[in-house]
Parts: sequence; structure tokens; C-alpha cells
Amino acid sequence: MRLKSEIWVAALLRRCQVQSLYGAVIRKGAAEAGAIYVIINHLNGTCDLLSPAPGPAYDEAGERRFTKEFSNPVTMSEIDSVLQRRRKFDSDIWEVEIEDRVGLAGLEPEIL
Repeated sequence: MRLKSEIWVAALLRRCQVQSLYGAVIRKGAAEAGAIYVIINHLNGTCDLLSPAPGPAYDEAGERRFTKEFSNPVTMSEIDSVLQRRRKFDSDIWEVEIEDRVGLAGLEPEIL
């Protein structure tokens, strides 16, 4: 069963809270099926951007698929420019930011 974007984001934020990670919705998208972009803020001036993976939105187990937009962490301004371009084509995207100094908030992006 596939969860609506709104429910999936709420569950992600709850899971982060349990792991003592702070997370927040930066931009709310379409409740039903908006694409979700997750910004991982490492609190050292660098961030990772997890974007929806190309192809099917879900894997065989029904989990959302993500890929890292950049191979190495980048500045927030670089992420802002990417998301600004994406918003021009799709105004229904979700932007979620999570503060995690050492990981990717439990998300496992695919390597393309």
C-alpha cells in the first residue's frame, strides 16, 4: 500500500523525533502525491539533497525511492538553486529539512 505524501512526511518527521533528530517541513506540496525532496543539514555548513529516484517512485517493498542529488555534501545555496528550478516545473513538491550531523536520517538513497 502506498502512502500519501502528506502521511509519509508526517511519519518521517515522527521517526526523526524518535531518533532525536530535528526535522521540519520547509514547503508543503500536494497532499496526495507530491514529490518529496529531503534536505539533510549536517550542521557544519554542508547539506545533502535526497531527490525522488528516476523511474518508479516505489521499490518492490513499497518504499519510496530516493537518490542523492550530489555525490558529496554541498552548501545550502546550491540546494536552494536546484529546488528553485524544480519548483518552476512542479509547484506541488514537498521540501523537508532534517538536521543530522552524521547520517542521512535513516534514509537509504539508491546509487545511480
